[in-house]
Amino acid sequence: MLEIEDLHVQYGSIEALHGISLKVEKGEMVALLGANGAGKSTTLMSIMRLPPPEAPRVTQGRIVYKGVDLLPIAAHQVVAEHKIALVPEGRRVFGNMTVLENLELATYARKDRAQVQKDYERVFSLFPRMADRKHQRVDTLSGGEQQMLATGRAFMSGADFILLDEPSMGLAPLLMQELFKVLQDLNRSGTTIFVVEQNAHIALSYAHRAYLMEAGRIVMEGKAAALAENPEIQKAYLG
Repeated sequence: MLEIEDLHVQYGSIEALHGISLKVEKGEMVALLGANGAGKSTTLMSIMRLPPPEAPRVTQGRIVYKGVDLLPIAAHQVVAEHKIALVPEGRRVFGNMTVLENLELATYARKDRAQVQKDYERVFSLFPRMADRKHQRVDTLSGGEQQMLATGRAFMSGADFILLDEPSMGLAPLLMQELFKVLQDLNRSGTTIFVVEQNAHIALSYAHRAYLMEAGRIVMEGKAAALAENPEIQKAYLG
């Protein structure tokens, strides 16, 4: 579904990714692990084609999604035409709007109105708290509830491939588990998921496969269960 090949990425004159290669197959949940500053978020911004100065510049390599080269494609086309959605680090929901208004914004480019209504029902069944608070201002929600909303908003865009950037950040352990169980449900119902995480324990508990990134390079990859048993990963990331 997604293939990244020999990707080099720069912020100004500084190279942040040094020739990474990875792939995500349809129907998988794949995790990208690594410490803060390893280049994980840079990878997601590159896939989404976010423009500088917030995002970096690709100088070499390929990003191919369903056989299409994404490099010349604008960010809004990535979402609207290629059905890829990003749940950004820090959630970036609109606090002065209601839960329902935030979800409605994600449907702006969709033409399948009948399916949109079904997707609202799906989001509210996955996140019952969102149903209870759909007319509530988002800035009154807890951090965990805002993360659920950000995930639901990505789904409401009509995406069949969702990228998540540090979804467990700032969440209590029980909320982390609740969120990843929902991601697992989404994945099992057909949504492909690529999740960036510092919390290797929870990511490896739910993902099918994982990549480990250090200093802008992929240094290890494999099935999640096998990586969870790897002594190096246990020592560095699993305590």
